[in-house]
Amino acid sequence: MQLTNLTKISGNKNKSKRVGRGGGSGKGFHTTGKGNKGQKARSGHGIPVGFEGGQVPLYKKLPKLRGFKRSYKLRPAVLNFYSLKGLKAGTVITPQLLLAKKLITKPDLKRGVKILADGKLEAKFTFSGVTLSKSAAAKLIHA
Repeated sequence: MQLTNLTKISGNKNKSKRVGRGGGSGKGFHTTGKGNKGQKARSGHGIPVGFEGGQVPLYKKLPKLRGFKRSYKLRPAVLNFYSLKGLKAGTVITPQLLLAKKLITKPDLKRGVKILADGKLEAKFTFSGVTLSKSAAAKLIHA
């Protein structure tokens, strides 16, 4: 099959309505389907995108922004002291251990893990590869 062998499909194209060609054109005499006067009624009419009738357009009123802002911030997975209740004393707490115990989810590993001071710390733990909040670090020092 070649492009020269293709046949036209009947009814594939509708004829465009010719406006302003008299009463027999199907669009009437006076305004030819363009309403009464105004910018859109004139021949060759075209209004640019964002044109607001002479008023300063919105895109010119907005400040110029450089770069981009992330729609989300990479926040760490947050965990409180009371979440560590089920773990044995002397355990080394790492993000991998927390993941294995299902205390955090997989995507949170990329963002890191932060331990907060909410709740009591029943047993003594060793923390490795996690961030502690100021209040959590203070609680660990005083405990």
